[in-house]
Amino acid sequence: MRADARRNYERLLVEARTVFSEHGTDAALEEIARRSGVGIGTLYRHFPNRQAIMNAVFQEAKTALLERSRELAHAEQPCGALIEWLRALISHASEYRGLAAALMSASRDDSLALSQCCVPLAEAGNTLLARARERGAVRLDVSIDDLMQLTNAIALAAEQAPDDPELPDRLLLLTLHGLRDDQRSYASATASPR
Repeated sequence: MRADARRNYERLLVEARTVFSEHGTDAALEEIARRSGVGIGTLYRHFPNRQAIMNAVFQEAKTALLERSRELAHAEQPCGALIEWLRALISHASEYRGLAAALMSASRDDSLALSQCCVPLAEAGNTLLARARERGAVRLDVSIDDLMQLTNAIALAAEQAPDDPELPDRLLLLTLHGLRDDQRSYASATASPR
């Protein structure tokens, strides 16, 4: 990249973070371009669509989440490590209004640029999930895809209740019993009432 193009790229990322923080991920891309001091054509030369600029904005967070998963992969309590990482995912997905919904879509559609963020996170989470399964702490039928959707759903619910900062953790804790490998409690929870 030429020096001026690199400066434009960096300015666009800085302003995108600010605009997404203020207005959510569905904010006008024209506003990002305006604040960056460039035309909308310049924005589209660097980022062909909204998903592409979102993917670029969230690279730093993705890197931090991947690093955290590597640290947790050696924890003495694999289930606790998995839960801690799920909390970090919820926190990330809650960072910008609209991000949780975008991540939910991207996790199911490989053609979206934001899926480049989801795939390595799912792989990292799968490593933590496998360790928790090996210890018998998590049911065998729990998938990383389900857990990723769950974290996004919790973040989406929290987005709708900004005055309740404890909601994400409460919702996550409510689901934890469903992750346990305790077939008796699972059977009783799914039995039809008489």
